[in-house]
Amino acid sequence: MAEIKNMTLRIDEALADSVQAIAEVEGATVTDVIRTAISEHVDRRKADPEFQKMLKRNMERHAQLLSMLADG
Repeated sequence: MAEIKNMTLRIDEALADSVQAIAEVEGATVTDVIRTAISEHVDRRKADPEFQKMLKRNMERHAQLLSMLADG
């Protein structure tokens, strides 16, 4: 079983009300609705070629920074 990490989420009242309504209609918890939404968002990013390009550039930049710091 995966470890669970607690996180704090701050959202505006209207969005919170919408999430609550969705949870009630679906017979789910607010936590389940939010967890599903986040998981679907992550899956979309993983499948998005533009995001993957940005991710690769970010990883390359971090590798450069780490190398620079290691050379100190």
